[in-house]
Amino acid sequence: MIDFKDFLARPEFYQWRDHFETKILQRTNPNKHGDLAQWLAITNQLPEVKTKELNFDSDTVTIGKKNELSAKQFKQLHDGLFALSPWRKGPYNIFGMHIDTEWRSDWKWQRLAPHIQNLKNRRVLDVGCGTGYHCWRMLGAGAEYVMGIDPSIRFLVQHKVINSYAQQDSFDFLPLGIEDMPTDMPYFDTVFSMGVLYHRRQPLEHLMELSNLMQAGGELILETLIIDEDKLSESDHGILSPKANSLDRYAQMRNVWSIMTVNKILELLEHAGFKKSQCVDQNITTTAEQRSTEWMTFHSLSNFLDPLDPSKTIEGYPAPKRGIFIAAK
Repeated sequence: MIDFKDFLARPEFYQWRDHFETKILQRTNPNKHGDLAQWLAITNQLPEVKTKELNFDSDTVTIGKKNELSAKQFKQLHDGLFALSPWRKGPYNIFGMHIDTEWRSDWKWQRLAPHIQNLKNRRVLDVGCGTGYHCWRMLGAGAEYVMGIDPSIRFLVQHKVINSYAQQDSFDFLPLGIEDMPTDMPYFDTVFSMGVLYHRRQPLEHLMELSNLMQAGGELILETLIIDEDKLSESDHGILSPKANSLDRYAQMRNVWSIMTVNKILELLEHAGFKKSQCVDQNITTTAEQRSTEWMTFHSLSNFLDPLDPSKTIEGYPAPKRGIFIAAK
């Protein structure tokens, strides 16, 4: 099993310790994850190496240099990391090994970084953090403490490997969804929710869950799929609902419940009690930003678009467009 004793010993979360311990045990139950034992066995075969070469403030999160490993160790590392594929969010460079992930997550960071408050000495939460790429960038930007949450056990194991070399105790990865978090923990100065809102059945509830984890005056960074007003009819009320259609999917994703216009999202943010809400960036996702690679060989964005008209998904909806919103509690 994966050990969370250091996190559970943190005094700042003491009053929620039992809550966290219960939720973590539920999420990591080996009976629910048939591959977990295999993944952990892979991690146990990786070379044990210490390094002081760390760079979290560049497009590629970099840990170690190639000359710190022998040829045998480098092969062990490559084979182990590759066996943990697919790698979705990155890129990473681990001891000279470039992990070319499905998403160029650095591009998203470049789009949002100029608009957010300085993260120096802030306590930050990243909801739906994937492998934790953006969490490392938050540390690189000066965050005092980062908590990343994501229910994917594969992401947890991938993070465990990365942090076994980075050795950072100011970043905790918890295998939790937002619904697993305490409802009375207004601890964080900055909260990120990126690529999550459209997966939630009740988007307003999601925004209120985020607010409950923020200090007064804290900043929310919300990144999500959006749709232009002119792609909808008046009867849609600013919301595309793929689940209401017989096709049931958006870009082959089963769990997309609502894609909203910018104005609709700003309206929801206001209803959730946020102030000074604004959309600071709109960007059409390209097949250069999300694509298949050696480290993620499954279908990716190009397979989910209409081959005759890439401005549409394979189901006929407008192709993915994403917006970044900033708001204050």
